[in-house]
Amino acid sequence: MEGNAGNTVHEGTRHVGTPHAGAEPTGAAVILRVLRVSLHVGFAVLLLVALVRLVAGGIAGQGWVTLLLAVLLAAFYLVGTVLEKRHAAHRTRFDPRPYSAWWLGGVSLLWLLLIWTSADFVWLAFPLFFLQLHVLRRRLALPAIALSTLFVIGALWFHNGGIAPSEQAGADPTSAALQLPMVLGPAFGAAFAVVTGLAYRALFLEAENQRLAAEELRRTRAELARTQHNAGTLAERTRLAREIHDTLAQGLSSIVLMGRAAEKALDDGEPAVARERIRIVRDTAAANLAEARNFVRALQSPDLEDGTLVAGLLRLCEMTEAETAARGTGLRCRLDVEGVPVELPAAHQTVLLRAAQASLANVRVHAQASTAVVTLSFLGPEVAMDIYDDGTGFDPAALPARPDGSGYGLTSLRERVAALHGQLDIESAPGEGTVVAIRLPLGQAPDTASGTVPGSNAASAQSSGRRQ
Repeated sequence: MEGNAGNTVHEGTRHVGTPHAGAEPTGAAVILRVLRVSLHVGFAVLLLVALVRLVAGGIAGQGWVTLLLAVLLAAFYLVGTVLEKRHAAHRTRFDPRPYSAWWLGGVSLLWLLLIWTSADFVWLAFPLFFLQLHVLRRRLALPAIALSTLFVIGALWFHNGGIAPSEQAGADPTSAALQLPMVLGPAFGAAFAVVTGLAYRALFLEAENQRLAAEELRRTRAELARTQHNAGTLAERTRLAREIHDTLAQGLSSIVLMGRAAEKALDDGEPAVARERIRIVRDTAAANLAEARNFVRALQSPDLEDGTLVAGLLRLCEMTEAETAARGTGLRCRLDVEGVPVELPAAHQTVLLRAAQASLANVRVHAQASTAVVTLSFLGPEVAMDIYDDGTGFDPAALPARPDGSGYGLTSLRERVAALHGQLDIESAPGEGTVVAIRLPLGQAPDTASGTVPGSNAASAQSSGRRQ
């Protein structure tokens, strides 16, 4: 309860807690702790000195009453401080703060009884001044200190025989002057206690404000960490959704279609055709298995691991032709390379390859086209890719939302391009085919002398010559 001096500020009965567990104590907090300990030690020392003087003078008659009162005061004071300390360390334990004023009243009553029996206990008033300042509101603490000071002065005069008749007649001015310290000592002690107590209160409030600011900073940091974690989780989830849609989902869709085509070929008695379609299913499944393993290892696409972007696009065109041929639609896919191929950043290569995969998958499934052309252009400070098909086309502004989760390709493609500060344009109209145009900045013009991809021109020329 006395510990409220270090944990409670009675301005509107506002309670201020102890420093956060695990937090480093500030300099002000250390000073406050030293002051609290000093207050307890001072009270104990003064009480012990008075008891020693009592015992040394011999205990008889009223002395036993004084000893009993002193023991009760020590026990009562100790119980209050221990209860407060336990509550400060563990907030779930008994809270003695509502009873702090009653505790102070009990301590003060026992002290008054003691100073009535012996003058040796009047000096306990000085730690009691601090208790009154910290337990009571200021408007009550100051009158209580003044009243306690009067009790101290009265007790000293009472135990020293009061004012003798000769002093009252003014016969001995020197003897009257000896009574002056009985007044000035307690008065100056009370004034010093008030000033020190107010300074202690101001220091405590400053330390408490620092503690609250530190706790707010910790909460803000924790909230920021959670926000960043959630943002990172969402970004990774979005990235995986794009990867799965552009690779695994498209591959599984092709496997389903090829499986149906193989069943139809078997029903029609065409085992050779069915075998070829099953081979495509096997190759597609193997490619998607490699993609899945790369997701786990967070690597780039397998189509880019063993070659250049141009080689990966060339294989994609060949695979597109093979799958459409197996389904009997006969789509011709051609790759054109304009400019001098250069080594692109891994992120740019991945975005362009995924864009081609998603666009050609839409061509296979929806466009009913006979020709698709992928044009990769190296334009110095940027790289561009156009995917054209002569299919049925569509209205880009009126894409329907599909409840089965499909239709995510264009959204995924826009997000990929936007992540590299690029530009995506879709030109299409019903019955007029579709062009998907992508522009990605490179920051600066690549070094074409050192960045040329060996064999890329030959691959492009071979592809163009075979398909035209």
